[in-house]
Formats: sequence, C-alpha cells, structure tokens
Amino acid sequence: MAPIFHPFTLSVADWLLIIICAVLIGMSKTGVPGVSMLVVPTLAFIFGGKQSTGILLPILLMADVFGVIYYHRHAQWKHLVRALPWAFAGLFLALWLGNQVNDEQFKRIIAITVFVSIGLMVWKDYGYKKEFTPDNWWFAALMGITGGFATMIGNVAGPIFAIYLLAMHLDKKSFIGTTAWFFFIINLSKFPLQALVWKNINLDSLTIDLMVLPAIAFGAWVGISAVKRIPEKGYKWAVIVITVLSAFLILI
Repeated sequence: MAPIFHPFTLSVADWLLIIICAVLIGMSKTGVPGVSMLVVPTLAFIFGGKQSTGILLPILLMADVFGVIYYHRHAQWKHLVRALPWAFAGLFLALWLGNQVNDEQFKRIIAITVFVSIGLMVWKDYGYKKEFTPDNWWFAALMGITGGFATMIGNVAGPIFAIYLLAMHLDKKSFIGTTAWFFFIINLSKFPLQALVWKNINLDSLTIDLMVLPAIAFGAWVGISAVKRIPEKGYKWAVIVITVLSAFLILI
C-alpha cells in the first residue's frame, strides 16, 4: 500500500478541493441529497481510489455526528434494525474484494456500484406501482447487502439507502434522521477495518481530516438551513435528480 499524502505535500488547489468536499459532506449529512457523491471522484482524483476512501471515511464520521445530533429524534429504528445485519454482510464482502484488486480496478468497481444504485433508483420509481411498499425481508436484504458493499468499496451507499427509505414513504425529517444513524453506525464500524486491513488510515490522513473540521461544520449548517427551504414534495425528486447527475462524475 502506497503511503497516504502528507498534509504539507498537498498543493493549494488540492486543499481547496478537499475543503469544498468537506463542506459538501457536511451538507449531505444534514439533509441536502446527493451532493456527497461529488466528493468521491474528486478525492479519488487527488489521492487514488483506495487511498481516497481512507481520507473520506473520517470526514464522513465527523459529519455523521452533526446529522445524528440534529435529527436523532426522527430516526425510524424498525427500518434500521431490518437493514443493518445485511449491510454488515455486504461490508465484509467488499472488505475482502478490496484486497484483491489494484487501484484502477478499485475505481471501476466504485463506478459500477454507483450506476447500479442509480438503476435501482430508477426501477423503484418506474418499475413497480407507486402504492406498493416492498416491506419484506428480501427488499431489506437486497438494499442492505448492496448498501454495505457500496459504502465499504467507495462510500457511495447514499443512493442505495435512499431507495430503501423512499420506498418506505418516510417524511423528510424521518428520512434524514434514519439515514444519519445508519451511516454513523456503519462508518464507525468501518474505521478499524480500513485502518487495520486496508491500511489506508494513518496519522497523516487523520491530520488532513481534522484540518477540515470547520468546513464540515459550515456545510452542516448550510444543509440544515437548506432543508428548511425544500418543500416536502420536492425533496424526493431532489434526492433522485442530484444523485443521477453527480453519479456520472465518478468516471471522470
């Protein structure tokens, strides 16, 4: 495994992009849908595929804390309990696969995973009747395994878990609160696995992450303010449209 970049070897342009990514992560964790997927190709461009996931994970964890604190009362735990065991299964599958491929293959897997999630989202809206709610174990299993795999391989499980919760017809705040708890639990579990197995989290990467904490906090504030202005009916379509647009950037 190549060493992660030292904070002082990064260019001004690199730091500007990292700060923008931190703001977007903060926004996404407090309810602005899809924007975090812009972060994945940006960090992969700077650090490479697998190394970028080690930079991104602690940023996600810090942003998760803001989301959980603000929306924790709105979480729907029955949907979390149903999906989490399957998500851990997908997570360990991705953990194994990540050690079997090189960096270019890793980035291709990220891209494929994103587009599969987009396909599932389109299927959700046009492939079955709107009044149908797939409240069965197989749907939670499919979304959980796929989401766990996607979050481990590239931190791109947002669209997949969005499909799962949109299918449950949750209101805006319940959607955000349930999502915040899901990713906080999953990302916290991933941290020791990436540090010890993939070895892409170290003191240098954590230094970079801590230096952008103010940007994460600013993004969280922007996200909370923006959600208050998004109508309930428009929120679902905002999730879908922004996710589709940002997914194409993964291959750049």
